[in-house]
Amino acid sequence: MARQDSDQLIQLGDLQIEVVRKHIKHVHLSVYPPAGRVTMSAPLHMNADALRAFAVSRLSWIRQQQQKILAQERETPRDYVSGESHYLWGKRYLLTVVEHDSAAVIHKQHSSLLMQVRPGTDREKRQAIMADWYREQLRDVVPDLIARWEPVIGVQVDRYFVQHMKTRWGSCNPTARSIRLNTELARKPKECLEYILVHEMVHILEPSHNSRFVALMDRFMPGWQHYRDKLNRLPVRHEDWGY
Repeated sequence: MARQDSDQLIQLGDLQIEVVRKHIKHVHLSVYPPAGRVTMSAPLHMNADALRAFAVSRLSWIRQQQQKILAQERETPRDYVSGESHYLWGKRYLLTVVEHDSAAVIHKQHSSLLMQVRPGTDREKRQAIMADWYREQLRDVVPDLIARWEPVIGVQVDRYFVQHMKTRWGSCNPTARSIRLNTELARKPKECLEYILVHEMVHILEPSHNSRFVALMDRFMPGWQHYRDKLNRLPVRHEDWGY
């Protein structure tokens, strides 16, 4: 098969790898849900042939990661109606929807979530209300977690953002010392949120996933792989991903 590589893409048969050039020393491969999209973070100086050779050498690993992602359990679609199961911090709650001509609000009770909406509120609007509520749950706990871990790791987080992210649990801009967290983390156990937060904060010290990064994670959060694996085993949200 003829090569079809470009400056931004490496084509290996039916596998397409997106190349992102960064100020880093080593190459790093990432495989993202839901469909196993592959990206390669590469040093600015590394030429295309060297990148392609590296990708070929890691082809078996890439395929293994893609198989794990595609095999991960998916939740059924949600319609945001009474009787559905929804999750907060890993605990299951039954949803009750009540129509009332007032501002939308969600209340957490012992084992249920009460969603109050205006009459005629459609599924998309109910989904948006729930997403905003999850965002607020994260904002209630993240500042304290950051404050707890800053002196441990020895970094300062200048800004954090909470938003819906389709391909990752979090991200970090080391230069700006800013962190982004996926709203979906509010649905997972709190220790999973804490692992992702520490992961991103460590990236302020080490931007890549090299041996130094792993050593830093081992120092600050021994056993972090347990939380990573736990998060990866949990069912992922059903979405119309668009590809």
